[in-house]
This record gives sequence, structure tokens and C-alpha cells, in this order.
Amino acid sequence: MIRCKNNGKQFPMPLGCTLGEVFEESGLEMDYGPVSAYINNKMQGLNYRFYNSKDVEFLSLRCANGIHVYLHTLFLVMVKAVEDIYPHSQLIMDGPVSHGYFCRLRLGRPVDDEDVQAILYRMREIVASDLPIHRIQCPIEEAIQLFRSRGMESKAQLLETQGHLYAYYYQIENTIDYFYSALLTRTGQLHLFHLEKMDDGLLLRIPSIKNPGELAPKDPQPKMMAAMREHREWLDLMDVTTVGDFNAAVRKGRAAELINVSEALQERKVTQMADEIKERNARIVLIAGPSSSGKTTTSKRLAIQLMCCGMHPHTISTDNYFVNRVDTPKDENGEYDFECIGAVDTELFNQHMKQLLKGERIELPRFDFPSGERKYEGKYLQISDKDVIILEGNHALNPIMSAQIPEEDKYRIFVSPLSTIALDDHNNISTSDIRLLRRILRDYKYRGYSATETIHRRPSVDRGEMRWIYPFQENADATFNSALLYELNVIREQVTPILNQVNEREPEYAEASRLRKLLAYLVPVPPYQVPPTSLLREYAGGSSFKY
Repeated sequence: MIRCKNNGKQFPMPLGCTLGEVFEESGLEMDYGPVSAYINNKMQGLNYRFYNSKDVEFLSLRCANGIHVYLHTLFLVMVKAVEDIYPHSQLIMDGPVSHGYFCRLRLGRPVDDEDVQAILYRMREIVASDLPIHRIQCPIEEAIQLFRSRGMESKAQLLETQGHLYAYYYQIENTIDYFYSALLTRTGQLHLFHLEKMDDGLLLRIPSIKNPGELAPKDPQPKMMAAMREHREWLDLMDVTTVGDFNAAVRKGRAAELINVSEALQERKVTQMADEIKERNARIVLIAGPSSSGKTTTSKRLAIQLMCCGMHPHTISTDNYFVNRVDTPKDENGEYDFECIGAVDTELFNQHMKQLLKGERIELPRFDFPSGERKYEGKYLQISDKDVIILEGNHALNPIMSAQIPEEDKYRIFVSPLSTIALDDHNNISTSDIRLLRRILRDYKYRGYSATETIHRRPSVDRGEMRWIYPFQENADATFNSALLYELNVIREQVTPILNQVNEREPEYAEASRLRKLLAYLVPVPPYQVPPTSLLREYAGGSSFKY
């Protein structure tokens, strides 16, 4: 018996039927779907077969996991197109940028427009041919040998870290690849995509999650690209570019070395920002970034480096400038919208900053979250020429936040785990997942929230960030990549037990299961090797900073 959660319908199906056949029997009509489904709250592809009773919830391109299935299927088609045209090349998926995905193609020469058009044309041919995509399961040793024989070393290394007897891979004609997510079952299910030259590589464009009938709007992000390029240089410096490389290095005893180099590279970036602030004689530093990006630790480390430059920093949280809760704007559902810029008293904030820049003395507010009211408790601040104010908060880069502060007095920093180590050449680790895992750990250890609660809030957090944070990231004078090469290896042993507490009956089980699968690829690294000033300590505990 099948229970379809989309429409509440229950119906019998024969043993061995596929998910696609179940969808036909369900009577559902779904725009841009289905692309996959949750089976007993665990994500599966359309080739899944039923041998006993299950709950089913079909997914379309209007959700993040549906887009991931579409993207990885599209990337397999791109891999085949490149393999057909340039059989001795190497294609690498770097990560999301400009509402698409940046890819590098190593041809032994620069990629030109003719290369891009040739690959795009071949991709369209493959899609038009509506070729079947096979999911093949085999002993893991066989899969490792197969990938290694084809020069796909990053995939062979990744599979070698697994303790499973069997593995699977996907195949289109003679092209094989491995993806840790589900894929579509035929190439003809890819209805929309585009490929264009970008920087020193290619931009793969995909449908918009809001309107899958259109491509996601292209958004130039030169500062984001510069941060990605810098990150690639760091990985090359350490000779570790994938999880397989890192796992192998850990087994060779290089964990402490890689941790120390990762921390030193981040500290060097913080030092560079402090030097620029000193050189510009900026008086107010504005630090913004999405949830669990490491803003607080970054501000504390920056304060230390500014002191080394002979400056006297004062850290202020913009949260203390929230309007009283009763005055907070409400969203379309009639609930308080704490994520919007209207939740902050920007007029008072600008007034206080102008007074400080004039050398006047102000009384700083403190927002009392239990009562939802702003309070004054006799905390005063007055600054001199050598003082600098560090302001950290979600809206710090929004022009409205500091509209009345002279440009020459401001220095803006965007903080986020922008790019990190990839699983292999064709499977990147989502930076959104890194922040979610940080948040799950922090909320459980310090705020008393379960993984279920944190995962449940993720969609609303993501919506707020897309509206109020990311549109302003290119306003920054400096972009700080807060991702650490080793962090998931360290927090794996702490986060996995928390994820295991998510009950299979809960809708959040699908996300918890996916995150557990991701963490399983990583060789654990003991946390005692992480320095107390590390940004990771903000979430894992043991920091020498006070929060």
C-alpha cells in the first residue's frame, strides 16, 4: 500500500514498481515534476522500486532538493558532452556564483567561446536524444577500479574512504560518474539550461527555483569570484583539493599541518583587512553575513589585529538597535518579521554613529530579548581619533543601515563560508550545508534546540538571507571566506549523534539523513588540534573568546 502525502491518497501497487509508476497511479498533476521524492521521509530518485508499503511525497523543481537533482543530472550531461568532444580534458565543478554554477575546464589551453558553444550544442543533442540514465550498483572495489582506470582519481579516493560493501554510479551510454544525490532517469527531462563563458571558466545556468520555466537571473559577482579564486590558490598551496585528498592526508598524519595552515591563511586575511582599515583611517567597520557565517568570531579576531595596528576597537551588535517587538513589521502571514530592515531602528543607529564621529558621548542601548524591549543601563561610549567601531549584524551592508554615515568613514566586510573543499571534481559541498551543520551544533549545545527544530527553521532563515543579506554582499570592501578546510572532519563526531535524534516520522528526517550521508564521507579529526581562537570554536566549543 502506498500513501501519497501530496494528496492524501492511498492505493495498492505491484511489487517492484518504480517511483515513476507510482506517480502515474497517484493522479497528481505537478508542474516541473516530479524530479524525486521523499520515501518514508528519505530522499530517493525516480528509479526507486517498491517492495513493501511506503509513504511518498513527490518533489518538483520548486524546492531546493529538487533543484539539486536537476543540477547534478545536468552536470552528468555536461560531463558526457565534454568527454565526447575533449576526451583528455578535466572538468571541475567549483560552486555556485551569479545564480549559476562555475566550472573549470582544463584543456591545456585557455577556454574560448568556440569551446563553450561546442559543449552547449553537444549537451542539447544529448538532451534531445532522451537517453536513459542508468543507476548501477556493484562491489565498491569494482567501482574504485573502474573510476581509477578512467583517470577519475578524486572519485576513487572518495569511495576508498567508505566502509560499504557496495557502491553505485550513474551511466549515460559510455559515460560514467558518481553523485551523492539522486538523478533523473532520462536526459530528456532536462527542459532548460544554458552555458556561457565566465572569467577563466564556464557558467552553467539552471532554472529559477521561483519560476522553473525561466533561467535564474544572472547576477555578476566579481568579488565572489575573486574569493573563489583565492580559495583555489589556498587549496593548491596545501595540495589538497577534494575530500579524498584530505582523507588521505589525514591518514598520513598531516591533520595538524593542514589545520595550522588553514588557520594561518584565515588569520593572514584578517590581518590584511586590519591593515586596510588602518590605511584608510576608517572609523566604522560594518560586518555582515548570513546565519552561522562566523561574524562574531571574525569581529573579535579583527579587533585584536586592529589593536596590533595601534587602534582601539569597540564592538557593537546591531541587534541592540532592534525596535521594540510591538513595533516590529509583520510579514504576509501576520507574524513578526525579525529578518527585515524595518526591525532595526536605523534612524537611531545613524544618529548615534554621527554623534560618536563628532566626539560626542552616547548611551548605548541593549535589546532585552525576553521582554522584547530596548533598555538603557548606563553604558556610555565616546571615541577618539584612534578608536574604531566594529558593527556586526545581518543588515550591516544594507545601504539604509548606514545611510547618514560618510562613505570615507566606513569599511564593509562580508563574511560567509563562500567555498570549501569539494567531495570530488563533480560534487561540491554546499556552503549552505556548512552553515546549517554549524547552526545545528551551536543551537544544540548553547541554545537547547534539537536538530529537528533547527532544520525546520531553515527555509525561513534562507528566505530572509536571500532578501536582506545576499543582495548587498558585493557592496563589501572585503570578502572574508570563513570556511575551514577541515571543519566538517572535526565536527562530524559531534553533529552525527544530534542528527541521529531526528525521528523517521518527522519531515526533517530527510534533511538529517542527507547530512549524515555527507558527513560519512569524511575521516574524523580530533578537535583537540583546533586552536582556541579558531572560528570553528564558536560552534564546537572551547573558544578563548567570550560570546
